Amino acid sequence: MGYACPVCDTEQADAVHLANHLAVTASLGRQDHSEWLAEYAPDWSDCSPEELGEIVSQYAREIETPGFEDSRHDHDHGRPGSLEEGLARQSRQPGRGTLSADAESVIQEARVMSRRMEGERDADDGATADEESIDDSSA
Repeated sequence: MGYACPVCDTEQADAVHLANHLAVTASLGRQDHSEWLAEYAPDWSDCSPEELGEIVSQYAREIETPGFEDSRHDHDHGRPGSLEEGLARQSRQPGRGTLSADAESVIQEARVMSRRMEGERDADDGATADEESIDDSSA
């Protein structure tokens, strides 16, 4: 069971994905998402994705998400493969214009955070974050 964004009705796989969607979209300057978070989760910027997910999922409509059934979220179902790809797609939609310097900064920060999270996930599988950064620098 997933959630529909309470602002734009975008499907999200779970509460954490919903929290990330709301926070990133608000951080990119979407006033509607920022205002919603200010009203329903005023301390949202201090929350982890899990904490924010617990808060925002209370206000979101639960939906069936058969495309998100794969727990690894390999995104084989037409969704972006990474946070950065999703942000880039979102910013390229008609009427969105070019990204501001703040938005570019948020995307860069998201890239760093994604690499760090991937490194932590790899560490759980026996690789280290240092090995991950070495792989990234040689690519």
